[in-house]
Amino acid sequence: MPFPVTRRAAIDTIARACVAALLGLVTGGLSPRSAHAGIRRHICRRAAGTGPHPDPRPGIDASHMPAADTVRTHPHAVAAFDEGRTIPEVLDGIRCQCGCASEAGMRSLLSCYEGTDAMALDCEICQGEARLAYRLHGDGQTLDQIRAAIDARYGG
Repeated sequence: MPFPVTRRAAIDTIARACVAALLGLVTGGLSPRSAHAGIRRHICRRAAGTGPHPDPRPGIDASHMPAADTVRTHPHAVAAFDEGRTIPEVLDGIRCQCGCASEAGMRSLLSCYEGTDAMALDCEICQGEARLAYRLHGDGQTLDQIRAAIDARYGG
């Protein structure tokens, strides 16, 4: 079901993306993901949906997550990455609700945290889901309970 987008919201999103791209060109920090971060954040908030959660892969680890030094350049994402590194098996069993699940290479919430240009560096929904999962896991909740809480808070 398509969602309505006002002309003002579309113009605002395009303007923000242009400013981000211009700043990236000027500072030399432009990457395909950073140029689209503003647009992606805007779309993610509207495209959230539900679907089946994946089964966590046996032996999964956080080895594909960017190093802490890389994440430090995104101060708002540091806590989510630090916490996520401690529970990769939990993140791998959760379907991300930001709308990215249909993108190629996106298997689970853990996928949002992998690679040097990880989506979760800029996506507040990915960060919120991981932080909630971390807190609930620390409280002793099961994966099914964590999934239910994420679905209730972030699901479409």
